[in-house]
Amino acid sequence: MTLDLAGEETALRDRREAYARATVVWARSPVSARAGDAALVTLDGRLQGWVGGSCTEPVVIRQALEALAEGRPRLLHLAPPDELPAARPGMVTAVVTCQSEGSVEVFLEPRLPRPRLVAIGRSPLVEALAIMARAIDFEVLVVERDGNPPGAPGAGVVTDLDLGNAGVGADAFVVVATMGRYDEDALEAALATGARYVALVASERRAAAVRAVLLAGGADAEELSWVRSPAGLDLGDLPHQELAVAILAEIVAEKARGTSVLPTPTTAATSPAPSGKEAVDPVCGMTVDPATAAGHREHDGVTYWFCASGCRRRFDAEPARFLRPVHQ
Repeated sequence: MTLDLAGEETALRDRREAYARATVVWARSPVSARAGDAALVTLDGRLQGWVGGSCTEPVVIRQALEALAEGRPRLLHLAPPDELPAARPGMVTAVVTCQSEGSVEVFLEPRLPRPRLVAIGRSPLVEALAIMARAIDFEVLVVERDGNPPGAPGAGVVTDLDLGNAGVGADAFVVVATMGRYDEDALEAALATGARYVALVASERRAAAVRAVLLAGGADAEELSWVRSPAGLDLGDLPHQELAVAILAEIVAEKARGTSVLPTPTTAATSPAPSGKEAVDPVCGMTVDPATAAGHREHDGVTYWFCASGCRRRFDAEPARFLRPVHQ
């Protein structure tokens, strides 16, 4: 079966959707995967491609989602319990209990959308922000409600303050630099996106006046408290280009803090699973349907479900050893 992973990756990037690329970098027979096999894992837990069968795929999906949430790559080593290597920094190990008893290593690499800067307004500051942000590989969108946006080569340009129509969401960094022309409308539009960073370029007096207008109109006080104003690092009174540097420095610092804006994968539960819900085998880490599981065991008031009788027997022998689904 041939899958166009390159085409799918292009489509995901065009839609600004995060995903992880899983590549088999080593395999010891007998396993169904070979070095070079690859797959893509999307945020909804869907896997496209091939990295092995039912013994490998559920663990790869779970670890890929965790790598996406952290924004850092990791090496996943799956092996029989007596062949697990000592964990190293950046490596996660998991037990494989399939009868084949092969081993495989899969490199999981998060592919996140380029960071996005949204600059609202028409001024030399917006132009400088757009140029500098593109130089550090940001995707840039310039918004100017009144038309005639500043020159910003390579930047997208829109005139609609409904930023959701432009796909602006929680992963964006939004700078309102409307310079008193429509500050309130622009800031309200920025906050409506849920963006991780919103800054208002204004004096303290002007910023207070903007907040007062929005509060009087029913804006959320807590949301307004998140707005950075003065915008950027406090370096004193600066000309436009230097202020752009100060704002981008603050944005880069925010980005480097690594606050994830991706859905955090739910840690697989080993407690009782309601009908129709999935559980996780505590021995091998595979996702199992309780309705078709190979039995279950009660331990300290918790129900554990198993993919096969081999996992169930190993749990019976040493239950305390398997109270975590993945061994790190």
